[in-house]
Amino acid sequence: MRLSCHLTFNGECEAAFLRYEKILGGRLETLLRFEESPLADQVPPEWQRRILHATLVVDDQELMGSDAFPGGYERPAGCAVLVGLTDVERARDIFSALAEGGRVTMPFEKTFWSPGFGVLIDRFGVSWEVNAQDT
Repeated sequence: MRLSCHLTFNGECEAAFLRYEKILGGRLETLLRFEESPLADQVPPEWQRRILHATLVVDDQELMGSDAFPGGYERPAGCAVLVGLTDVERARDIFSALAEGGRVTMPFEKTFWSPGFGVLIDRFGVSWEVNAQDT
């Protein structure tokens, strides 16, 4: 079994995934627009360029996302994407980059379980937890 995270956006999926690709150092494998799919005739013209499916691969992990159908977007709540690293400086850099334009809810700092941990909501409304693990 493999579990993956799928994020939903309100028209900002492409911008978010291009940013995540840069920050996380991954590879954007899929960026499928509504206009390129069999669903093209089911969304209004202004939705044609929005993203039906995105896949970002980081190491051997996948982060997926899409723009919600018209009227179907709900801001995420009660969950977060957890990024775990062994390099505390890289974790700090990723945390800082994700926090740009967003809101830090717990600053990145040493905790009793980690040499560096922080929580934020990025500019796209996605909650992130960044955790550095002792090696």
